[in-house]
Amino acid sequence: MVVNDVSAEFHEFFERHHAELARFAHLLTGEAESADDLAADALVALWQRWDRVRSADHRVAYARGVVANMARSRVRSAVRERRRIALFWAPRSDRTEGPDVAAVVDVRQALRRLPDRKRACVVLRHALDLTEKETALALGISVGTVKSQTSKGMAELERILGARAGELVGGGN
Repeated sequence: MVVNDVSAEFHEFFERHHAELARFAHLLTGEAESADDLAADALVALWQRWDRVRSADHRVAYARGVVANMARSRVRSAVRERRRIALFWAPRSDRTEGPDVAAVVDVRQALRRLPDRKRACVVLRHALDLTEKETALALGISVGTVKSQTSKGMAELERILGARAGELVGGGN
């Protein structure tokens, strides 16, 4: 395959999967404004390794894994930065030990409260309707881990959101 054919192949992959990857990034991070950038960054990373990616059995699963890893890194960086800012600006006498309880909790806030792997499993299974096998491939984990992490994640969401968590997260899946 000549370079132009390889470029065309990647371009077709990009056009076909960018929107889904951006939606996945949005659901993982809760940030609509940066989801498109995250998906584009992941696709740039894929292009840089396209010779390996194109020989993979499950290119889209590989791409989802890259998005999940990049989202995890961004969320962790943002959390660290917020903590630094809060520590720098927080008056020492106003510190409280208890957590703030929001009056209204939406699904995105509830998803952000889940650990990375549970959140990714719940989003892939219930919001994107992937099978357990497809989710396992995307995250590089076993099907059994997908099952347990999804179950535990949904239980946590039910605790946070109430009995309608499944309906709210995945439209009733």
